[in-house]
Amino acid sequence: METYLKLLENNKKWAKGKLKNQPEFFTEISKTQEPEFMWIGCCDSRVPANQIIGLLPGEIFVHRNVANIVSHGDLNCLSALQYAVDVLKVRHIIVCGHYDCGGVCAVEQNLRLGIVDNWLRYIHDIKREHSKELQALNDQDRKNRLCELNVLTQVRNVCESTIMRDAWASGQEVAVHGWIYRLSDGILHELSPVQHALKKT
Repeated sequence: METYLKLLENNKKWAKGKLKNQPEFFTEISKTQEPEFMWIGCCDSRVPANQIIGLLPGEIFVHRNVANIVSHGDLNCLSALQYAVDVLKVRHIIVCGHYDCGGVCAVEQNLRLGIVDNWLRYIHDIKREHSKELQALNDQDRKNRLCELNVLTQVRNVCESTIMRDAWASGQEVAVHGWIYRLSDGILHELSPVQHALKKT
């Protein structure tokens, strides 16, 4: 069987299993989506948002890109953020990176990958800003720390967006979290203090 046809078969089995265990599952989730959480994460195939935090379809609104970057010039990410905050009224925004991120490691090692190098310029800025701290670390610790610093920077970018500034100014209860995922054991770690709902920036 062609590889892609196997995916269609897997889908049929999954849908059948869902209906067997929860006959109203698809009827209910097709009515509306009211997730409490938004996830801004890396598009790495090893970090599937729903699965690693145990949530079902409909329970988390997901935006993913290479190296979980939140850029003030990225209308794709900002549109997803605005929709989550203003329309879906999520209560929590989670920016989640992961150790051994290919994009971050490419920056740390000064590798050239192609057009994605232009996107990764944002992480080069982080590397330059924290060069003194990073240079004092060994190779693996330096990669890990740059992954963490990237998450912390993207949390700040979310908080400084006009979307969050307006939401907080109006009293909307939404919090921002910075997490990082370790591929080697599947555990998430909280990196930043929670940026709380009524904070005004």
